[in-house]
Amino acid sequence: MSLRGKAAIVGFYETPSRKEFPDRSTNSLLAEVARGAIRDAGLRKEDIDGLINAEGTNSLTLAEVLGIRPRYNTSVTSHGASGATSIVVAAQAVSAGLANYVLCIFGGSQPRSSSRLRAVSQAERPSGPASRATEWEVPYGPVIAMNGWYGLIKQRHMFEYGTTMEQFAKCAADERFNGAANPNGIWYEQPVTVQDVLDSRFTNDPIHLLEGVMPVSGAHAVIVTTAERARALPNPPAYILGMGGPATNHDVIWQEDDITVTPVTMSAPNALQMAEMNIRDVQFAQFYDCYTVLVMACLEDAGIVPKGEIGPFYESTDTTFKGEFPINTDGGQIGAGQTAGLGGGFRHVVEATRQVMGRAENRQVEKSDVCLVNG
Repeated sequence: MSLRGKAAIVGFYETPSRKEFPDRSTNSLLAEVARGAIRDAGLRKEDIDGLINAEGTNSLTLAEVLGIRPRYNTSVTSHGASGATSIVVAAQAVSAGLANYVLCIFGGSQPRSSSRLRAVSQAERPSGPASRATEWEVPYGPVIAMNGWYGLIKQRHMFEYGTTMEQFAKCAADERFNGAANPNGIWYEQPVTVQDVLDSRFTNDPIHLLEGVMPVSGAHAVIVTTAERARALPNPPAYILGMGGPATNHDVIWQEDDITVTPVTMSAPNALQMAEMNIRDVQFAQFYDCYTVLVMACLEDAGIVPKGEIGPFYESTDTTFKGEFPINTDGGQIGAGQTAGLGGGFRHVVEATRQVMGRAENRQVEKSDVCLVNG
């Protein structure tokens, strides 16, 4: 059964992204965005009967903190795709009558020690049954964070398709241009040039510092309901026309036959088929972007361009909110920050909603009817 157009996002709210909120807890940030999204949707707290949040936070505890009594609640576990996955789950829940108004909420307050780097010792290996991750990745794996793995992906993409450093840098510079116009972003009024990206130090050769994200504190929330109920609320609804995933084709990257190919090859066709649309109907995109190589590979796998042609695409295309094909119009994670509590991937959902509703103000894209969102 298709869920095409049966659910919609009717309200949203987000805090500014900041390196730290020294006097704010995660719960206080989540409470702020929950209240803001509920008010934005023209609802009351008592109307919220569904709750979806990120892995690592017990949804029962969060419901108690927020003072709501949902008859449907869950925590999604899809890592960076959790925010986008929450919309899939929420649309299914309201369409099935399990809830009327679902609050999807992500974010967190970064601890002050979060920037302190340390090596992972054998004693800190994850408990539980042995796996490729526990046996090989943790003790012998990549450099700090994900720089090692994405460095391998970028290196392979350059080798396989001839993608250049300058083309990757253009992706980062376009996102920073967008982020510089976003007062809620960590890099507000701080654009960079392609040369700035190329001149920044390597975090892991061939990845430059400005090709990755800044971890930040902050939170984001949206309200999902049925299309019928959405029509009675104050905001123009952002209808959910098609969904695909969450898809996966690996547990650990180095087990892949081709590390330049992402699960978007599975999720995007499903979403477009449900929406009864072609990729050429898409007017702009909000794509997960912890590193330039990931957003670029995912755009290829969605069919925006054939595999291997994303470099020339960026070189010849203005992907800013002013351009012919806007991508990550709030700056994405590269240009606005990777929010704690898996909020980084959720900011794409919020920005897509803002644009489709026509509420992006100075960043409003010219054509905003159809957006493709990837987590």
